[in-house]
Amino acid sequence: MNAPTESRPLDITPFRARRERLLERMAAAGGGVAILATAPERPRNRDAHYPYRHDSYFYYLSGFTEPEAVVVLVAGEQPSQILFCRQRDEEQEIWNGYRHGPEAARERFGFDEAWTIGDLERRLPDFLANQPVLWCGLGYDNEWDTRVIAALNAVRDKARTGIIPPHSVRDVRADLDEMRLFKDDTELAIMRRAAKISAEAHRRAMLATRPGRFEYEIEAELLHAFRAAGSQFPAYTSIVASGANACVLHYVENDRRMIDGELLLIDAGCELDGYASDITRTFPVNGRFSGPQRELYELVLAAQHAARAEIRPGAHWNQPHEAAVEVLAQGLLDLGLLEGSLDGVLERGDYRRFYMHRTGHWLGMDVHDAGEYKVGGAWRALEEGMVLTVEPGCYVRPGEGVPEAFWNIGIRIEDDAVVTAAGCEFITEDAPKSVADIEALMREAGHG
Repeated sequence: MNAPTESRPLDITPFRARRERLLERMAAAGGGVAILATAPERPRNRDAHYPYRHDSYFYYLSGFTEPEAVVVLVAGEQPSQILFCRQRDEEQEIWNGYRHGPEAARERFGFDEAWTIGDLERRLPDFLANQPVLWCGLGYDNEWDTRVIAALNAVRDKARTGIIPPHSVRDVRADLDEMRLFKDDTELAIMRRAAKISAEAHRRAMLATRPGRFEYEIEAELLHAFRAAGSQFPAYTSIVASGANACVLHYVENDRRMIDGELLLIDAGCELDGYASDITRTFPVNGRFSGPQRELYELVLAAQHAARAEIRPGAHWNQPHEAAVEVLAQGLLDLGLLEGSLDGVLERGDYRRFYMHRTGHWLGMDVHDAGEYKVGGAWRALEEGMVLTVEPGCYVRPGEGVPEAFWNIGIRIEDDAVVTAAGCEFITEDAPKSVADIEALMREAGHG
């Protein structure tokens, strides 16, 4: 079977550059050998599997999307990059599609060596012998942990021959987390395209929404837009939450019929070439915000504006959240949903009754992406090339002291922000967000 023609040819240069950067980090920390496996295939039932998705760390270094694959990086005076992958198998390729095989994979993905995955058990102890440090990610997959420990023990068994096993084990994912936190130009280009696809999906969903339709019908519009534009997967299970469902932060059943006069909250984004987008929009099912809906919506939007103004190099991670919380707390006081002084509400955390989550998270290959939020016990400083979400919200459930006009209103507004030298760039704003823009778009669908 010949190799398939790629719809978007893969530039392997960034992947090899990342492997070289990791090797430099390893050498600076004393050398050693790094081992990373991709994700295993997961059976759904009998001989059917869940759709396969590679491990993000593995793909970040390799660009290789087939299952049953391992990257080995050897630091030192003569660093080496090795790939283990499945061998060619004509019968399996007839059933399940093309396999690169070691020879083609080595050339295609820029490795120094490539071997079949069946050679791993035999060769891995040789790579570990006389290496000072084993860099790996233990604790994520028990079967993989067992294979790594078996290789370590095989090296230890040769101690009487003068072979020295690694004297320490280091979590390679911690180093990769720091690398993944800063997106290169290739990554940012993919993320901008993913953002455009997702923004267009949200526009499509707004145009398709009307009273009487089911949430899952709108979810289908999103999925259609994602795949039709070339995205491989949703980045996460889409939230399509109408009415009171919008007050459930991770609602995913998406099976309720929408009712005239309520809001629909959609939290959905596609994954493109391994990178996630993440957008939330909230809008009226009938195309027109009611008075209380508009008041709360404008409050959440103002909170997002305040958070955005705090995103710039040198600002610390929590500044956008603090800015959003202050705006929300004051607005909740003004609307009569909270009582007391602003300082008191902030100190006691009273606002958490209506806003109980953080204002953002890192975004990249994973929707909640790699990277620490604190360094040395302090919130880390934002730097150019980081990507984060900005997603304040307000969720009002029926309860004592809550005016009935606000009951069951759930609102979240979320965009994806790239930290730039000048501040930040929102890459998802093609999805309508202001009250005027939302109502204008929905009028195109026949809403009055």
